[in-house]
Amino acid sequence: MVERAQARQVLAAGRRLRDAAERVADGDRHIRGEARDAYLRERDQLLAAHLETLPVSALRDAGGAKIRTAPLEKAGLTSVGAVRSRSEAELAQIPGLSDASARALKETAEQVAEAAERSLAVRVNFDKKDRAATALLTATHRVLRAEPAVGPARGPARRLVDELESAIRSASVAGSLLRSLFAGRAGRERAGSAVEQLRRMVQDADREKLPAALAKAERAIRERPATPRTVWKDFEKRSAEYYTAFGELGAEQPDVDSAQGFLPNDITGRVRRQELDDTFRNVTLRGYQSFGARFALAQGRVIIGDEMGLGKTVQSIAAMAHLRARGETHFIVVCPASVMVNWTREVAERSKLTAYLLHGGQRGANLRTWVEDGGVGVATVDSLHTLEVPDGMRVAMMVVDEAHYVKNPDTRRSKAVREWTARVPRVIFLSGTPMENKLDEFRNLIEYLQPRVSDGLDLSETAAGPVSFRRAVAPVYLRRNQEDVLKELPELVKAEEWSRFSRAEMLDYREAVAAGNFMAMRQVAFTADPKGGKLTRLKELVNEARENGRKVVIFSNFKSALTQVTELLGPAAFGPLTGATPVEERQKLVDAFSAVPGHSVLLSQIQAGGVGLNIQAASVVIICEPQIKPTIEDQAVARAHRMGQVRSVQVHRLLTEDGPDQRILEILQQKRQLFDEYARHSEVARSSPDAVDVDLAKAVIAEEQRRLAV
Repeated sequence: MVERAQARQVLAAGRRLRDAAERVADGDRHIRGEARDAYLRERDQLLAAHLETLPVSALRDAGGAKIRTAPLEKAGLTSVGAVRSRSEAELAQIPGLSDASARALKETAEQVAEAAERSLAVRVNFDKKDRAATALLTATHRVLRAEPAVGPARGPARRLVDELESAIRSASVAGSLLRSLFAGRAGRERAGSAVEQLRRMVQDADREKLPAALAKAERAIRERPATPRTVWKDFEKRSAEYYTAFGELGAEQPDVDSAQGFLPNDITGRVRRQELDDTFRNVTLRGYQSFGARFALAQGRVIIGDEMGLGKTVQSIAAMAHLRARGETHFIVVCPASVMVNWTREVAERSKLTAYLLHGGQRGANLRTWVEDGGVGVATVDSLHTLEVPDGMRVAMMVVDEAHYVKNPDTRRSKAVREWTARVPRVIFLSGTPMENKLDEFRNLIEYLQPRVSDGLDLSETAAGPVSFRRAVAPVYLRRNQEDVLKELPELVKAEEWSRFSRAEMLDYREAVAAGNFMAMRQVAFTADPKGGKLTRLKELVNEARENGRKVVIFSNFKSALTQVTELLGPAAFGPLTGATPVEERQKLVDAFSAVPGHSVLLSQIQAGGVGLNIQAASVVIICEPQIKPTIEDQAVARAHRMGQVRSVQVHRLLTEDGPDQRILEILQQKRQLFDEYARHSEVARSSPDAVDVDLAKAVIAEEQRRLAV
């Protein structure tokens, strides 16, 4: 039998742990509930305003012949919102309307409102900053700020509340003299067993360091809300995370069909049942991204063909992180050399996995470490055939980025990918290039993954239309477009495209650094090697934009860079528009670029085309190098991201990790807060790019000379 004093000690420890878990669980529900309530208030306001813009004739269109709107208009009720705000009794008193007509009007108005609500997405107006939006962002900011501490504790807290309460109730008999006397021998034995169970639960929690995690989560929940100024500045920097939080909080109703790529019900059901463990993931996924990762896991060998900018990379990382949580250790990413650095950065930032670059001077050492310790090996598609790993080493998943590069089955790179896909159980091909009109190439990719699906494809599938095509390839292919799934996303999507210097570029760069020639240092990526990282990535981005029918504007500070890009892209590109282009010719050039149906490319010096021109025909902006004055890049992007733009704008910044770009960005980051305070919201400063002097050249040269010892 358990001694009463010992039982009381165990009960006290169990109650302390239960109380801490309850505070975290209740506090988490409270702050998330506040955020949800704030969202619903904002959405209701937007819905009411929207319904006021709908004429009452919309009720007749929705309800058919039974709806009579003439009496409403005579009574001054001219909008759906006005009708919805009245009760049936109020409507029935309007001359010309019976009780039945009033009921039909009220029901139809509610149906229209429900339909409008389903398609309504809250978009926070940064320029307006009204009270309701501030309340929504403040509540959401509190959730986002607490999530790093609360997230890991949420599941354990909820589990402990239920399990500990039951154990404490059963064990409490052993801690009370009176209750144990009335419990009888059998009851005292059951209580003793419950005390031992409770002791083990407390010890397990201590071993897993749950009390410390709960205390940390409770402190995060109790933090005072941030000031409106802080909240709006945070929203400006990471608005996408706020919109993601709306979905995670259950505050929005996404377009389920779009998010699921219009897949048939049997596949979507299987995907929805697929769990997605976030233990090794550092980022919250949007609903469609979670679906994409689970699609890859449920189907095993797939192509994710989402349009550029939707996060194909993070979906792949989420799938690998899930498998790591389930005990798998080795993964491999195969990609063009131009995006290798991007992959290593994304893996490090988005997950707890370790990425190893299986390329360049560290290839041998990194390969040995990857083989021994596990993680994500990142190899180029062209060197995959030379990658030697031990026989029997299990690689749980392979991701092939820009998979359309292996569409020709006769090339060496394609044969290497085929060999690896045969030995790896799970494979994800990534390609933003739409494949529906290239059935032969598409069939080749599918044949690597699911030959049975490939064998069943024929030209009649495309002739029957996109729905038929998607049904035929549903087991292997998932594609979503920005317009389908990012209805609430702000119109600007930014991406940093990192690369490394080639050998020739590095030699030229060292010479420029030794000479202290800052301008030459900045231009090396476009003058030293026509197959260098930036030029290669630029061509890939332009090709993907072409496949998606998007217009592209390419900005650089340097004529030399634009000359190289012109040679790379050929005569089809418009420009370059430079400072020497007469003012009257500049808009003509833009107009000609805009008039081309579908895809076209415009080249421009950033200060020549970045001010005073309307380039809203472009929805992809490529900036060849970071600008040393913060306003110049902002003004250039604003040429496309402006009133009249009907597509979300993608901004790609080409950056070199081992060149001046890294140092420029680091120094600018330190200056940016001062610039935000002074220039961004100042009309005087906005009109004068020189308002804030950031003398980068000397600092960058000095730092690079020290780093390279030249």
